[in-house]
Amino acid sequence: MLKFYFNGSPNPTKVALFLEEAALPYEAIPVDTRKGDQFKPAFAAVNPNGKVPAIVDGDVTVFDSNAILLYLAEKTGKFLPKPVARGELLSWLMFVASGVGPFSGQAVHFRHHATEKVPYAHNRYQFEAQRHYGILNDRLGKHKYMVGDTYTIVDMDVWGWARMVPFIMGDDAWAKLPNVKRLVDEINARPAAARANGLKDKFKFKAEMDDEARANMFRHLKTQAAA
Repeated sequence: MLKFYFNGSPNPTKVALFLEEAALPYEAIPVDTRKGDQFKPAFAAVNPNGKVPAIVDGDVTVFDSNAILLYLAEKTGKFLPKPVARGELLSWLMFVASGVGPFSGQAVHFRHHATEKVPYAHNRYQFEAQRHYGILNDRLGKHKYMVGDTYTIVDMDVWGWARMVPFIMGDDAWAKLPNVKRLVDEINARPAAARANGLKDKFKFKAEMDDEARANMFRHLKTQAAA
């Protein structure tokens, strides 16, 4: 059975959505990053980068959420567009991988978790997050889904982060992103999304963002302390 290493953050949750949509049997293995599970030898052997998600499918190991989505879609033949649209699929998948995800993550960090306020960093990542979501919003203003009229892994990819838009950019962010909000609401209404969102609740993850959690999630703090 496929092993799925996860927690409740955006990237693992989008993979959970695919697994539930495709009705693939899997063993969910929690990785509590606030407790430092990502640095334990058992997980390091799966993903040397120490990030979730990751999957082990027989003899195949895949890490990075976008790589996992593409691997599973091609393996099952599900949630892919017509072959003629493969270029669009790859383009938007990589746009989320290289733009939406990283800038959303940094926007969250400097908005909520930075130990010191850095206005330049906060403003830069808020601007870039807004710019990236604006591109998604324009695309979804012209198409029902990210790749035309077909629900694909790109929509799952977008959903993983976009459902967090208020946390990333503030409670008023949805007002500027009605088309992204439409997609998120549609996917949220799918039974598979409810199961994907609820997966984390089946396990006990550390909730407190205390000194231990910060040391495990933001390891540069240890380097600063030692300098």
